[in-house]
Amino acid sequence: MSDGITKRAGYLLDLSQKANTEYIRFWINNIFLTWRWWLCVVLVVISWSLWFIFHKKESTYRLLLAGVVVMIISDLLNAFGSQAGLWSYNIDIDPFSPAFITFDLSLLPIATMTFLQYKPNINPIIKASIYSGIATFIAQPIFAWLGIYNRNQWKDYYSFPIFIIIYLIAHFFATREYFDKL
Repeated sequence: MSDGITKRAGYLLDLSQKANTEYIRFWINNIFLTWRWWLCVVLVVISWSLWFIFHKKESTYRLLLAGVVVMIISDLLNAFGSQAGLWSYNIDIDPFSPAFITFDLSLLPIATMTFLQYKPNINPIIKASIYSGIATFIAQPIFAWLGIYNRNQWKDYYSFPIFIIIYLIAHFFATREYFDKL
């Protein structure tokens, strides 16, 4: 029985490696350097550049902690949703990423960090709702319209409570008193 499992696992690993090799070929020939690829690269570079210029310097580490939390949550959820076939992406900045880097590692965390630093005394549930509304009803439809994001079995409004929760978790981490002197 163990031999059967080992053979099956080896077969599936081989199949996975062949699929990855084929995807890399596809990516090089059909995605790399297209206008959508360039758009995603530019969005990453511009969003991080603007954040580094305009963020509150005294809150850098607090905001980055919140941003990394958002990156982890969004990347995990995006990998799950993509693998489950709920949604998919037509563009990857690189062929090795499990999910959409432009959104998971740039736009979503930077939007969160920006919302956290401006008007910090506004009720976080109100800010989370505004943030979620922009991400759900503006950003997702724009990415779908641009042909970057596909809503396979997903309705945009399903994302609304998820983005609220992501923002509130980031808010929780950003408002802790972790940052005393060493």
